[in-house]
Amino acid sequence: MNKQLQILIVDDEELARRLTREYLRKHSDINILGECENGLEAVQAITEHNPDLIFLDIQMPKLSGLEVLELTGRNSGVIFTTAYDQYALKAFDMHAVDYLLKPFSQQRFDEALDKARRMLGQVAPELQNLLALPVTKLERLLIRDRGQVHIIPVNKIDYIEAQDDYINIHSGGKAILKTQSLSDLEAQLDTSKFVRIHRSYIIQLEALKNIERANKDNYIAVLHNGTQLPISRSGYERLKAKI
Repeated sequence: MNKQLQILIVDDEELARRLTREYLRKHSDINILGECENGLEAVQAITEHNPDLIFLDIQMPKLSGLEVLELTGRNSGVIFTTAYDQYALKAFDMHAVDYLLKPFSQQRFDEALDKARRMLGQVAPELQNLLALPVTKLERLLIRDRGQVHIIPVNKIDYIEAQDDYINIHSGGKAILKTQSLSDLEAQLDTSKFVRIHRSYIIQLEALKNIERANKDNYIAVLHNGTQLPISRSGYERLKAKI
């Protein structure tokens, strides 16, 4: 490649960022766009600069590296750098761009950089698969809206409503839209705490006040905040099994 690679370094440890800069000095085709020390800064920098390559830590304050990729939609030009090998095993299994387990040598770093050079410009479906593989059940939802990042703890959600290509997340008397299918989110939620009561609704069990009969064959879920939601026949069976 003839052009300079535009690179972003993302790591919450200053020493780790310094080491990455040091390793990059021997490469003449590199331009470092900047550094970020947490996930929120990384989302902003990636959105503004669209770097060719990101050296990305996974465990960071505010947002993890995987959450950064989810919010930015990034699925190529990423090299993970982390001290946690439980993520490394999954990354190697899914053939992600590359994964540097700290501490790593200059030689190992150069190998990862060469691999990234070869892959630039290509969408990496295996990295997308890695992002889709949850490490644990979802603990918070990340939503980008007009340049802002909203972080909603899952345990604060009352219910989620399907609206065309979006889901409407209701929490604490407020509602916010996210581009995602209800079925996709359902697969990530803890089934001991959330139940799908209708093709258009998922509720958190702790938000449920009672179940009322609407007519002979239909029921409604009444939440503590006064919201009333329809319950389908299959949803009623699922709900009965939980309470």
